[in-house]
Parts: sequence; C-alpha cells; structure tokens
Amino acid sequence: MTRIACIGECMVELSNAGDSGLRQGFAGDTANLAVYLARLLPETTVSYVTAIGEDELSDAMLAAWQAEQIDTSQVRRLAERLPGLYWIRTTADGERRFLYWRGESAARELFRDGYANELEQQLRGTGLICLSGISLAILTAEHRAELIDLLGRLRSSGSRIAFDSNYRAALWPDTDAARDCYEQILRITDCALVSQDDERQLFHAAAPADTIQRLTALGVREVVVRCGAQPCLIDHDGQRMEVAPPEVAKAVDTTAAGDSFNAAYLAARLTGLDCEAAALAGHRLAGLVVGHRGAILPRTSMPVAQLLFGTA
Repeated sequence: MTRIACIGECMVELSNAGDSGLRQGFAGDTANLAVYLARLLPETTVSYVTAIGEDELSDAMLAAWQAEQIDTSQVRRLAERLPGLYWIRTTADGERRFLYWRGESAARELFRDGYANELEQQLRGTGLICLSGISLAILTAEHRAELIDLLGRLRSSGSRIAFDSNYRAALWPDTDAARDCYEQILRITDCALVSQDDERQLFHAAAPADTIQRLTALGVREVVVRCGAQPCLIDHDGQRMEVAPPEVAKAVDTTAAGDSFNAAYLAARLTGLDCEAAALAGHRLAGLVVGHRGAILPRTSMPVAQLLFGTA
C-alpha cells in the first residue's frame, strides 16, 4: 500500500509543564494517528485531510506535519478561521481531563463550498482511509452525510476504511444522532478500532463480546475492541482472539493511547503481520506513549522495529 489518508481535526494542545507554566503542542486523534503511521511506515505516503486557518499557529501546525513527512496537499486553508484549542489536565494516575475551545475551528468547515467533490478526486486510489467519531462529530449533519457518501464511493472503487469510535458526547446533538451516524459509517468500514467505553456509552454493550457481535452483524470483517489496560478482543472473519498488553511501568498521561495503538496495529497489518502480532505492536506503542506527557512521543523514544516486530 502506497498511500494512507487520515481525515479529521488537529488542535493546539496545551498541557501543564510543572511550575513553569504550559507546554504547547499540536494534536488530535486522527492527527496523532497520521504522525505515528508516517513514522512507522516511512515508505508509505500518509496524507492528512483537514482545514486550518492562515494564522501563525496554523502555519506552525502545517510545518509540524511536514517535519513528520506527512503529505499536506489535502489541507485546506480558511482565512477567517483558526485552529481549535484544548488544555489537558492529568491526575496522579495519568488519566486526563480536557477543556476545549473549538467552536470556530477551521476543521468544522472542511466540507463547505462543495469541497466533497474535489476531495473525492484527490483521494481516488488511496489504499486506506482512516477517520474517527470526532471526524464526524465536528461536522454539520449535512456534511457528515456528504463524507459518508464520499467514503462509500471511494470504498466501492477499491479503498479500505478504518474507523475509530472515539465518542465525545459533548460534540453530538444527542445520542440518537451519534448512534445513527456510527451505524452508517460502520456499514462501510473494513477495520473497526473501537473502545469498550465508547460502546458502553452509546450502545449499552455489557462486554467486548457484545461489541464484536454488533459490529460483525453490520458487516465489519475486522474488529478490534480496546479495553484500556485490559486485553483487547479481536475478531477477524470469525476468528476471535484476546491479546493482553505487556506490563507498563507507570502511566503519566494517557493522551493518545488509543491513537497510538491504532497506528501500530494498522501499520503492522499493512506490513503483513497477523492480528495478534499487530495488537502486540499496538500495545507496545501505547505503553510508551502513556509513559510520556502529551500526545506525540519524541522520535528518539520510538524504536520502530522493536515496536512492530518485537526486535531491537
């Protein structure tokens, strides 16, 4: 596979830097995914599809993606908009609390002015297209429908779709709207990477096996159910397995744990590894990420061969 596209929103990330103030970065679920995929698959073109402003922060955001060797040719620049912003606060055990300022985020306007038609032409021939529940939630109902229709057409022409549930209740008008949209996108999804917490909130799934049953009934052939620090459950064409994570020394910040797991899982699968080996790669990368503050690891902390193949 020579090309992957990730669709979504990147934001300005602020986090506590001890007594010295705040640390600034750039992050967002699909943006994190794109960074880690580009690092893990350097021979593959990884594109990020989003909208940003024409301000200095947007310039820095674009430069950060380009420094990660991410293709930015599908990034729209909207002069009157700015990037969204969020502040992470973490507890002693590494769990997160987010404060968001995203009402004027440029990414919310990605599909305005009939952009879906142009984007469809740009994405023709893309092997894998990745998005999340947040990618859908930030859009208007009309633009969500356009995106799902667009993805259906691209899938019919040969692209594969990977979807991460990543449910944020505050971004949806109500749970019924979210459920309906998730079911629509899952019907055209090839690989679903979902969290059991999301499934419990949205669909009242009591156990990961219930989630597997629901998603495979919708036609998803490869389902990965993340369960935090517990083993994940995978179903691929009816073959089911449970894969436990290695022990993590200490979690200091769980931001991007799911995004990094997804990146390593998908990269491993695209490299030819089976689902069990891919899940172990996902657990290994997520274990490193939660041991650092912020969404993106320093490059020096990412031994690619060891992450994907368990070798030095």
